[in-house]
Amino acid sequence: MYLSRIKNLIIALLTTLFAFSIMIYPKAAFESSLKGLEMWWEIVFPSLLPFFIISELLICFGVVRFIGVLMEPIMRPLFNVPGSGGFVWAMGLASGFPAGAKLTARLRQEKEVTQHEAERLVAFTNCSNPLFILGAVAVGFFHNAELGILLAASHYMGNIIVGIIMRFYGSSEIAAPVCRKPTKINLFMHALERMYHVRQMDPRPFGKQMGDAVKHSIQTLLMIGGFILLFSVLNRMLTEFNITMLFATILASVASLIGFSHDIISPFISGLFEITLGSKQISETSSSALLQQAIVVSFILAFNGFSVQAQVASILAETDIRFKPFFLARIMHGFIASVLTLILWKPLYLNHGHQPTVVETFSTHPSISWIYDAWESLLSVGALITFISLLGYVTLHWKSLKWKSAR
Repeated sequence: MYLSRIKNLIIALLTTLFAFSIMIYPKAAFESSLKGLEMWWEIVFPSLLPFFIISELLICFGVVRFIGVLMEPIMRPLFNVPGSGGFVWAMGLASGFPAGAKLTARLRQEKEVTQHEAERLVAFTNCSNPLFILGAVAVGFFHNAELGILLAASHYMGNIIVGIIMRFYGSSEIAAPVCRKPTKINLFMHALERMYHVRQMDPRPFGKQMGDAVKHSIQTLLMIGGFILLFSVLNRMLTEFNITMLFATILASVASLIGFSHDIISPFISGLFEITLGSKQISETSSSALLQQAIVVSFILAFNGFSVQAQVASILAETDIRFKPFFLARIMHGFIASVLTLILWKPLYLNHGHQPTVVETFSTHPSISWIYDAWESLLSVGALITFISLLGYVTLHWKSLKWKSAR
């Protein structure tokens, strides 16, 4: 009880100080809030909405249960999670954070996974999507396509290693028996039977399922947008009050010991709060070597930033999934990804005939130019997609309220 009161007092004090800081620097707060809103409006919302809606529908139709039965022999021995975790892993890789947390929470709510299995699963399925790493960070910030390949390889390989390590977490728990059938045909038929059973358990018509999927997805994205704005302002306030500089000064001695430039410390601290802003600032530190920049960016991409972690904590709070294993996994992933970046620097970057000072764009890499085109398309139509989606959400919500009042 005493510790709880102390914790509540500290949170109340920090919140009050945050409110006063906004009053002291209203212009800076407005500018940072506007920047966070722009990122959510143009990039985050339109890039995540399709994945969220499709994921909700696939769960309703039993496709996740179907995939789970087929992937059980792979996911169980490798990551000690059910086969349905393969679906979460794939969707997390494709759509980026916090999709892995949202889908894991949904599986837990549907009793598809146990508490420990969910905590293992969320630890390695919440990662950055390829479009952000290759498009925004590599091309948009560093103007260097080959660096994106290095960052992506380090990020996803590190994620797999974290998943394998986390398989031993809660290993005393009795695992569910693995579904193994004599032949692949029997396994496939069993998976179809499980999928049909899930569909039969949900009496809602397709239109209702579609409407609920859209509403739930947009509600989650509205929550994500709130966190992005909040941490964008918080990051700016820390800079205005020179708190970021204070931490940078403290970490300067550590940076000297490992041979890193002092100029990269302040952007690194910003990246711990918000990865997009931190990655951009790191790319602009001209005094640091490209290898140092790549290592630091790999860490903050894997760490996810406190902004994303707050989003995940909010999603997990709706279930009994604990946040602590996820947080420890993010630190672990950060160090593993940084080490992998150092190891893969020569084979994936220098051995391709590049020097650290060479700047190369996607125009010389036609095989992966679609990523650049996709990023440019998202920037051009993202705001329109967000506006239309929110308009549809308001319409659906209004009709739902009208229908309830009529009853």
